Amino acid sequence: MQLSDRKWKIFNAIIKTYLETGEPVGSRTISKYADLNISSATIRNEMADLEEMGLIIQPHTSAGRIPSDKGYRLYVDYLMEEKEQEVRQQQEMLIQKQDKMETLLKQVVRVLANNTNYATMISAPRYDATKLKFIQLSVINEEQLLAVIVTEGNLVKNKMLHFRHELNNEMVLRLNILLNTTLTGLAIEQINLALITKLKEEAGIHSEVVSKVLDALAEAIQMDEDVEIYTSGATNIFKYPELSDSERASELINTFEDKKELVSLLNESMDSTGTGIQVYIGNEAPIRTMRDCSVVTATYELGEGVQGTVGIIGPKRMDYEKVVDSLKSLKNQLDLIFERD
Repeated sequence: MQLSDRKWKIFNAIIKTYLETGEPVGSRTISKYADLNISSATIRNEMADLEEMGLIIQPHTSAGRIPSDKGYRLYVDYLMEEKEQEVRQQQEMLIQKQDKMETLLKQVVRVLANNTNYATMISAPRYDATKLKFIQLSVINEEQLLAVIVTEGNLVKNKMLHFRHELNNEMVLRLNILLNTTLTGLAIEQINLALITKLKEEAGIHSEVVSKVLDALAEAIQMDEDVEIYTSGATNIFKYPELSDSERASELINTFEDKKELVSLLNESMDSTGTGIQVYIGNEAPIRTMRDCSVVTATYELGEGVQGTVGIIGPKRMDYEKVVDSLKSLKNQLDLIFERD
């Protein structure tokens, strides 16, 4: 959506004033901005146009204007486009390399909550294990095989396979060669029916082994949903009147304590943005209890498909610029910390 320079200045002034005060913004307040130099009447006409465009709304008669969800979206999109400059270091993040990942992540999410005054969350890094590196089958006894499956990110999965017929080392060696020659480097979606049929034909009487190995491979390549999530600052919600009524605040607190819905939010963010930043405003939030909030997430990358996600939850009038800067700074620091490991 294109706005004239004057409309954009007025719209920007409404956004920033409302973010600071939480109160509807009137034309008289806007007229005090030194770089406008236009009358209150002209400002009212421009505000009427902005309202007609759906960017601002009047919460009740004789009140000023506040941004709509559409207005927030325009502002955030513009802000993100302008943020391609070097990240400003607003606070020094006192994050030191820790022996344990859990200690570091708990520290990160606590510092972020303190610096932003919003609720925060961070997921432990996960392996996006989409491709196979190799398979190693080993004989345990005459009726059992151990399948060791290694995927991208060097994620190792072990699976015990049981059979009704006798197995021997020579047969397992041939199967190892067949499976690795055919499957190494493939993603699960590339292992189609034709490829499976070919593998079973070449395995001959041992086609049952191929079937069970493929089942184990599919299981290993799936993203682990039991991801660890650390949260902090949930009580910061009570600092904002629009979120602090007992029922609404209680639902948000429960969401943070339960954490199951947070996994789906972080997964969606990772799928949508890769290693970028995602902003959900109002009804865009995938979690029902956050429909009156804004949620900003960023994905940090540790290399070889190892990723985690950090998120900030606050009111729709959150300080988007500060939040985006904080997430970019944190993301860069996490990348550097893990590069040194």
